[in-house]
Amino acid sequence: MSALVHQIRACRICEESFAETATAHEPRPVVWFRRGARLLIAGQAPGARVHASGEPFTDPSGDRLRDWLGLNANEFYDQDRVSIVPMAFCFPGYDSRNADLPPPKICRQTWHDQVMEELGDVPLTVLVGGHAHSYHLGIKAGVTETVRSWRDHAPRVFALPHPSWRNTAWLKKNPWFEAELLPVLRARVKEVMND
Repeated sequence: MSALVHQIRACRICEESFAETATAHEPRPVVWFRRGARLLIAGQAPGARVHASGEPFTDPSGDRLRDWLGLNANEFYDQDRVSIVPMAFCFPGYDSRNADLPPPKICRQTWHDQVMEELGDVPLTVLVGGHAHSYHLGIKAGVTETVRSWRDHAPRVFALPHPSWRNTAWLKKNPWFEAELLPVLRARVKEVMND
């Protein structure tokens, strides 16, 4: 395990702000990356279930994401081949209306450039959600526009919507996502995972 992984796991820079959320929780960075990975999943932030489990995507969003990628749980959690780097390593908490808070910018500002440097050249990056799209692609377009232009970035990068149940309506309104993008993504994932 690298020194950077240890440093991130020990991070407490958001301790005071998390204490002020509706969840009033402690920081618990969920760190899941290793140099040499074949696939980088760049996400948003852990949810409450991931905060409890300490492993990324151990929730219904993870089930949907694994289906989109064509990976089983053993493949998905193989740290030698898959790195999972969210825009914030900790669960940001809920607001007073029980809605997810956005990933704290300080996490990205503190850690992301170092993480990307440590990861090196990863053959395939899957961007999950608008926060990851903005950081990794450097664009401010909406999620639909960014995902619709997936061919502009493939085969090295695929931008996806967040796999949350909240996006089920989006998936129904955009059938091209499952019909056109997912088959190409699954083939590319299989290719890089078997290299």
